[in-house]
Order: sequence, then C-alpha cells, then structure tokens
Amino acid sequence: MSQISDELKNRSLSVFDRLVEAFPNAKLTLNFKNAFELLVATVLAARTPDKRVNEVTPELFKKFPDAKSMAQATVEEIQSLIQKINMSKTKAERLKKLSQQLVEKHGGEVPSTIEELTALPGVGRKTANVVLGNAMGIVEGLEVDSHIARVSYRLGLTKHTNPDKVEQDLMQVLPKEVWVKYTHVAKELGRKYCRPKNPKCSECPVNDLCPKIGVK
Repeated sequence: MSQISDELKNRSLSVFDRLVEAFPNAKLTLNFKNAFELLVATVLAARTPDKRVNEVTPELFKKFPDAKSMAQATVEEIQSLIQKINMSKTKAERLKKLSQQLVEKHGGEVPSTIEELTALPGVGRKTANVVLGNAMGIVEGLEVDSHIARVSYRLGLTKHTNPDKVEQDLMQVLPKEVWVKYTHVAKELGRKYCRPKNPKCSECPVNDLCPKIGVK
C-alpha cells in the first residue's frame, strides 16, 4: 500500500475495537515463563496446534530449562520429549542448533532484535515477532500466521496474502501500540468465524465492517 487513506485507517481501528470487545480475553495460547521458553514453544508450534505444544513443553522445560542445558542435550533426548509434535526429529535438531547458537553468540540469552533472532536456525519474522512482542514487550512488527493473513485480507486491511507483505501493510494501517493485541484478536476471529471454508459471516462481530474480499 503506497498511500493509506484516512478512511482505511479509521475502519481498521473500528475493526480492532470491535474485535477487542468481542474477544476481551484473547491472548497468546502458548504457555511460557520466559523468552527462551516462548522461543522454543513457537518453533515447536509450526504446523502443530498450540494445545499439543503445551502438552509437551512442561516436561521439556523441566529437563532443559535453558539454552545451555538444551545445547548439551542429544537430538534423541530432545526428540523423545516432543514425540507428539509434527516433524519431531527435524524440530529437535533445530532446537539443539538454536540453543547452541544462543550459547555461543548470545551468552545463552535470547536476543532482543528482529535481526539477531531471525539469524537463529529455524526462526523467521513470525517467530521473532511473537517472542519480542509477548515475552519482551518489544514491538518491531506483527506476527502473521494463516489466520491473521486470511482475516486481514478479507477485511481489506491488505491486498496481499504473503505474510511478509501482509505484515508491512498492517504496520501502515494500524497504530504500533495495538499490533500485538491485533494478532490475538484476529486469530480468534479466524478460528471462530472467519474460517478458510464456510466462514460464519452472519455471526461475525465485524460483519458490517468487512468487504468480504475473496469470500465465496
């Protein structure tokens, strides 16, 4: 979006306010106690429901509570604790490499910039934004998963479906202070009403504000 109209910005805020009213308790559904736990949980959540991730992380973090301990573990030890997760071997390998890099380059701490986070194995902008916004209170961008991309496109807040382009558009139409909260309420809308197939438009809390782009 090269030029953002006041009308679009105002409608975007109206959509946001309505969604917050509809989903006042919306929040990140991954369980975590610190930035390292959220980083690991978000890596595990790729193509895996958050609920399933939450089932395996208590034992995983009990045995490997920090980057140093996970870096010293074998891939087999990590994998044995995440068997329920899709691509468990690949993700176990990724977590070990990620932890090793945290120890070698960051003293075992999770870095606090997009650039440093996305330089870690298996960490893209989506994961980096989740960790920064939810564990550190640092807002550099927006997480864009399939729900957020779909909802934002149908609402006309973006003309794109590519996550990186959707993020850039949302950064222009929404004020920075609502970016993290928007991701939570948009996910809820996507899960409950704005589904990929057979969306429940008549029940949707923003039905009257939505141009329903691409909805069949």
